[in-house]
Amino acid sequence: MKAIIIDDERLARTELKKLLQDFPEVEIIDEAANAEEGIAKIESQQPDLIFLDIQMPGKTGFDMLARLERTPQVIFTTAYDEFALKAFEVNALDYLLKPVEPKRLADAIQKLHFAESKDLRSETENINNSILTECDQVFVKDGERCWFVKLSEIRLFESVGNYAKVFFANNKPLILKSLNALEERLDEKTFFRANRKHIVNLRLIEKIEPYFNGGLLLELKGGEKIEVSRRQTVKFKEMMSL
Repeated sequence: MKAIIIDDERLARTELKKLLQDFPEVEIIDEAANAEEGIAKIESQQPDLIFLDIQMPGKTGFDMLARLERTPQVIFTTAYDEFALKAFEVNALDYLLKPVEPKRLADAIQKLHFAESKDLRSETENINNSILTECDQVFVKDGERCWFVKLSEIRLFESVGNYAKVFFANNKPLILKSLNALEERLDEKTFFRANRKHIVNLRLIEKIEPYFNGGLLLELKGGEKIEVSRRQTVKFKEMMSL
């Protein structure tokens, strides 16, 4: 498993690398001293895991995650325990308080193995790196709140001007992405452009009904009712063999 350490403290990076020598399954391929450097290295090297400090000069670890297109597994390493609750809100793999204790690191690596066995990702699903599959995990940040979300759990994207509202569980945060930009990145086998304002997750449709003017009405598992335009209804029926 390839990993990158992102921390502004050189001694902290060195100490963590030394501790990780006891875990040969984790290969440290690079390190970064700030968020901007971290983003560049993550995008170019596509690690499976990052060890990420939260409080760094300039952008925080959370700010960095919000800018990533595809998010690797994350283990937070920080001296600031007041961030613990926020870290768990985004469902990070683990949260290690500095100085990192060997036992806590071992626990985090064990969680990593469990996550891998629970969520095996086929490389063939990600041949085209520009397309996000339903197995991919994305980072969503709205104000002070942030989440890691699997695309398979997102049932709806709704256009709100230059923003998009993301529907998952009971959450509806706004992200600074247009629906057109999202459509280009989403796998059309899973996500369907129902009309000008909505992209729906085909796997989370609960009910399909005929609707006004030859269109269709989709009811999603969250209870939202979305109209499929007449033009898109033809495409929808072809895809779903209706």
